Amino acid sequence: MTEEAIEKENAEIAKAYKELLKVSYRTLTKEDKTLIRQAFEVALDAHKDQRRKSGEAYIFHPIAVAKIVASEIGLDATSIAAALLHDVVEDNEDYTKDDIERLFGETVARIVDGLTKISSLSKETDVSTQAENFRKMLLTLNDDVRVIIIKIADRLHNMQTMDSMRPDKQEKIASETLYIYAPLAHRIGLYNIKTELEDLGLKYTEPEVYNDILEKQKESKAEQDDYIKAFSKVIVDSLDKEGLNYEIKGRPKSIYSIRKKIVKQGVDFDEVYDKFAVRIIYKSDLKNEKFLAWKIYSIVTDHFIPNPTRLRDWISSPKSTGYEALHITVMGPKNRWVEVQVRSERMNEIAEKGYAAHYKYKQGNNNEDALDSWINKLQEALESNETNAVDFVEQFKLNLYSKEIFVFSPKGDLKSLPKGATPLDFAFSVHTEVGMKTKGAKVNGRLVPLSHELNSGDQVEILTSDTIKPNRNWLDYATTARARSKIKSSLKAEKKDVAEDGKEILRRKLKQLKINLDEKSVNEMVNHFKLKTSLDLFYRVGIGTIDNKMLKDYASSRSNMFMSYIKNKIRKPTVAPDLDKDEITSKYDQLVFGKEEEKLDYKLSTCCNPIPGDPVFGFLTINDGIKVHKKNCPNALSLHSNYAYRIMQAKWIDSTQQEFATQIKLSGIDNLGLVNNITQVISSNMHVNMKSISFETDDGVFSGKINVVVTNNTMLKKLIDNLKKINGIDKVTRV
Repeated sequence: MTEEAIEKENAEIAKAYKELLKVSYRTLTKEDKTLIRQAFEVALDAHKDQRRKSGEAYIFHPIAVAKIVASEIGLDATSIAAALLHDVVEDNEDYTKDDIERLFGETVARIVDGLTKISSLSKETDVSTQAENFRKMLLTLNDDVRVIIIKIADRLHNMQTMDSMRPDKQEKIASETLYIYAPLAHRIGLYNIKTELEDLGLKYTEPEVYNDILEKQKESKAEQDDYIKAFSKVIVDSLDKEGLNYEIKGRPKSIYSIRKKIVKQGVDFDEVYDKFAVRIIYKSDLKNEKFLAWKIYSIVTDHFIPNPTRLRDWISSPKSTGYEALHITVMGPKNRWVEVQVRSERMNEIAEKGYAAHYKYKQGNNNEDALDSWINKLQEALESNETNAVDFVEQFKLNLYSKEIFVFSPKGDLKSLPKGATPLDFAFSVHTEVGMKTKGAKVNGRLVPLSHELNSGDQVEILTSDTIKPNRNWLDYATTARARSKIKSSLKAEKKDVAEDGKEILRRKLKQLKINLDEKSVNEMVNHFKLKTSLDLFYRVGIGTIDNKMLKDYASSRSNMFMSYIKNKIRKPTVAPDLDKDEITSKYDQLVFGKEEEKLDYKLSTCCNPIPGDPVFGFLTINDGIKVHKKNCPNALSLHSNYAYRIMQAKWIDSTQQEFATQIKLSGIDNLGLVNNITQVISSNMHVNMKSISFETDDGVFSGKINVVVTNNTMLKKLIDNLKKINGIDKVTRV
């Protein structure tokens, strides 16, 4: 570089540093500025010889991360200093953790050390490390939640500046971002950052889709601005009359959420009606916040008809992230549904800054913060060794993004649970012992099954018994990570107890057959009965699924290995009945994919060579279509954690059982010959067998149900499409 270029770059670095001090959300004291200046100088020295892929000086990256931490997230000077220093120890041998502690104190050193550990994780060379890495990364929450928050800021800036990277690297980083960092930002309450991470993730995983929606959004911006003006015009006089200090803003829906809506609802961009929300932000002291929110609600609903099913009151019951607001959906100008969000300035700060603003407004309250409570629960799940890494990350991700419901205990205590939770989840959230002894449940005074889905406002009473133990069916009823982890631990402990008894039973039975129970005979039996481990063998003996006859068969096959080999070639081997459904009979020779169990073209992967009966999953490759891997494939963890959006459920089914029963519902305008037209369409569709048909008419409107048997989902879709074409049919849906 020329001297002139160096001088210019130094001026830009100085300018970026000054901007950092200006944009801070917190008021910086003289001591704060001294700390930040010192951190900047150390970072400048540590990165002086480094450049990014784009060619710019590396120091711009830590400054940009510190800016995100200071303005968008709103953390304190300690965090800003840690953000400036986040790569120093990892990238420069001249600085150690001890140096950072000596220069900046124990807190900054702990945060920088946590960030250094996270950065070094991805460089491990263990087979399938990524899911386990996420677990380790999340364990740093225990040290200081700011570690994760600064890591999210670091990831955001990396995503903002990925243009100069190779496409495959871009896709990997973007997939990982959508997989774990966006949900984390969501859970910590950083909604703006979550939205930007999701949009940038889509930009690099599906660039054509992203650019298409972006262009359409730009085209519709003028229309959106006009709509907000029309909406505001109607209510502004009423709001002013009440003497309210407020502003009305429009918030465009993120590209990622529009994409999700397009896919989920099967509509075009133009058909997504709620492409933006109107936000009313008002000034208020803490005492009158709730009163003013409902006053604004009253004014809005005086002018626009509300949708009663779409009222969300997160002021009376804030989300566990600390989010507070009133959400109303009203019929706005031009007869379009529009979401109106009512927030005070304080609530708006919490929505945008998340943890930092929530912490700022805590005002000395000694009650355990919702975020602290979440971190404690998360820590418990993280430290459970019962769950393998992939299961953990999948479950963790589900719990991150899940919507919340609020239910009451019999004493009136309010509990927050993820949407879809059951009485069993509630029981384990009260206490592990209550969960373990759950006999039944009453919801709103009525007995319900343990699989019953709870709704907001339910009062839940758990009935317990000392004689009850968790059973395997409970895993079908429990949805939260905590409940599932405790149930699995209990089942595993019970299995070990049964296996210990089974081992002694097996020793006695083998003695009668003149066989010693040793490592060699145990391995032979594991192979003979097509099991995975010695624990499975002892457990099956303990519960009696491997009986005397089976053991005699094993003994005779052992005494004449050669004859056994010949027999096995001629006839199918005996397979032990399997309580866990791990072993599958030889009839299971047809692969199906997804919840709909579709038959698709696939290739068997060479890395693990799956065979019919193996537990498997499908992986959608870029060039080779679907590749099928065993669930315990060495690459499984990596594929699940890095490319979760490409994973497909897959399983082997019995090819002789290829028909599926389903029901179709129809509605439309009744006219002569309609039923005849419908039956003709069904009978003309090959591979569709009609079992029953029923119709009702009510004042010229008809509704009908047809039970059909089809060979696969493709045939069903084809049938539905053909039924939709019949004149008079309004709606055709699969039940």
